[in-house]
Amino acid sequence: MKTVIKYSFVAFIAAFAAVWTFSKFQQNNPVFIPEQAQVVNTAFSMPATTVSAMSTDFTTAAGKTIDAVVHITNTSSGRAQQPNSIWEYFYNSPSREYPRIGMGSGVIVSSDGYIITNNHVIENATELEVTTNDNKVYKAELIGTDTNADIAVLKIKGASSFPYVRFANSDLTRIGEWVLAVGNPYNLNSTVTAGIISAKSRDLSNYDGKNQSFIQTDAAVNQGNSGGALVNLDGDLIGINTAITSNGMGTFIGYSFAVPSNIARKIYEDILEYGNVQKALLGVNGSGLNARIAEDLGIEETEGFYVAGVEDGMGAKEAGIKEADVIIKVDNARIRRFSDLTGYLGSKRPGDKVQVTLLRDGKERILTVPLKRTPFVNYYGMRLRDLTKEEAKAFDLKSGVKITAVLNTRLFRRGVQDGDVLLAINGEELSTTEDVLKLDEDSIYEIEFLNQDNEKMRFIFE
Repeated sequence: MKTVIKYSFVAFIAAFAAVWTFSKFQQNNPVFIPEQAQVVNTAFSMPATTVSAMSTDFTTAAGKTIDAVVHITNTSSGRAQQPNSIWEYFYNSPSREYPRIGMGSGVIVSSDGYIITNNHVIENATELEVTTNDNKVYKAELIGTDTNADIAVLKIKGASSFPYVRFANSDLTRIGEWVLAVGNPYNLNSTVTAGIISAKSRDLSNYDGKNQSFIQTDAAVNQGNSGGALVNLDGDLIGINTAITSNGMGTFIGYSFAVPSNIARKIYEDILEYGNVQKALLGVNGSGLNARIAEDLGIEETEGFYVAGVEDGMGAKEAGIKEADVIIKVDNARIRRFSDLTGYLGSKRPGDKVQVTLLRDGKERILTVPLKRTPFVNYYGMRLRDLTKEEAKAFDLKSGVKITAVLNTRLFRRGVQDGDVLLAINGEELSTTEDVLKLDEDSIYEIEFLNQDNEKMRFIFE
């Protein structure tokens, strides 16, 4: 007991000595407090002038969109992949046709029932059926397609007006802004997912021959979402959901891609007005720039479109665009890569004029360029256009069809080259590309060419 009292007394004396020493030290050495320092109450609130964070309430956009996005059922015919039983294996013909059902989404864009979807959603359909969000079912008519942009237009008829989504200007979208994807993944009708725009002008492949310029988002999109709506927070259409990145299983793993609404709207309006898509071109060929290409070309610019050549009879040549120019802007659209250029021109029509800003010898120039209809057609693995007057004179022909590219290996192995002239198919002389398109590719048995040495070549196919 005495020991406990002794130790307690010692601890008390030590504590008293420590407090007395500290107070004396503080009196002789005051702590320095900067003049700017302020005492802040822990109940601190933000000043009224501070900007609040953007609202992430998606209910308004979802409510304006969900009734205008439809479920599309595509019925087509095809061969069975494998027998379902031994009986079927022995008694059913291997060539027997079976109905196949495909499903996707679509967006109603007018009160009278016009729908935009993807071409791959309705491809090879023998019957198209549309189910709206209120479970009403309609037979759909295919109005037209653009396989290059993967866009199709359908029409349904109803007793009253349909809810529809308004078009927004997809050129005004910004990386980082919120978007909603609305569709029918895995038959889960009227599914809404949210994300942000991750990138713009995205081309998924530089080698597929398609001029793609997708909006990339991280909104979840899966099988069945194809053809559905990508909308902004106002509920207006900025894209048609088309593709996803995948690990090979066809499931979403982080990014999805949409055709910009400006391109989809232009295709939709062209199909309704003209029955086909009116493609407008500058009339240049070349490539988008990067550091490696710039080094190879010996130029400083690493962004833009490098003009390697200009087409005769097209607006670029008429306006004065030359080889080695670098296009950096069209109207107000900045051109950093090839997909920027094709994406912007995809919303234009032949006859439109654009302001092209380019660099030549390090100096900026602005030229007004009229856009013209594409002179090229693809037929039997050949890229063709009409002969110019100068070319017809050089070949001593009144007219003809010039070959600008040969992708058909059968013809290439027989000596057909870029620059040759296509004279006749199945004995019918050709004057223009329109004459070519009237002939069925599957019925070709004879083709006649004129090579660049003015020698005629005739190929007969069995």
